[in-house]
Amino acid sequence: MLEQLNINIFNYLNYLAGKNHFIDLIIILTAQYGVFVFIFWLIYLWFRRKKLREISLLSAYSALFGLILNYIITLLYYHPRPFALHLGTTLIHHLNDTSFPSDHTTFMLSIALLFSYYRQTRVSGIILFVIGFISGLCRVISGIHFPIDILGSLAVSIIASLIIYYNRKTFSPLNQWLIKIYQKIIPF
Repeated sequence: MLEQLNINIFNYLNYLAGKNHFIDLIIILTAQYGVFVFIFWLIYLWFRRKKLREISLLSAYSALFGLILNYIITLLYYHPRPFALHLGTTLIHHLNDTSFPSDHTTFMLSIALLFSYYRQTRVSGIILFVIGFISGLCRVISGIHFPIDILGSLAVSIIASLIIYYNRKTFSPLNQWLIKIYQKIIPF
């Protein structure tokens, strides 16, 4: 029953694919390149907001930990991609590997959620969360993920970001060391 609901929601969202070249282009760009918004934001904070460097490092750890959790899940559970089941319209060429959970979405939401835990970065965390979730939905619309893959990514991201957040003091010596190395290399 859950699988049928997953397929029904996929078909509903994927119905938008292949109808309009301009809309397809926006969906593809958002699905494929949304992650770069997060990378650029981390770089911006690192170079322009020195007081937020530690939060930026923690969000990177959150994303990395989320991806590690995804990898472990893929070793234990395989779920075919929609195109492997000959469902819907596929806008993006992708390997025929497991679809659950979405690495792109986990990466984005893990960063966004960690930012949302801090008052200084909460607004950007909320904005990034919306961008990440929309990008995840575009991966469904483009035919390379099911909705459950995006929800699975959200669950993994919540777990990863909370574990990093609640263990942030453990990372403090590493963060200070990385910041100190950076300041020695680039002293401004």
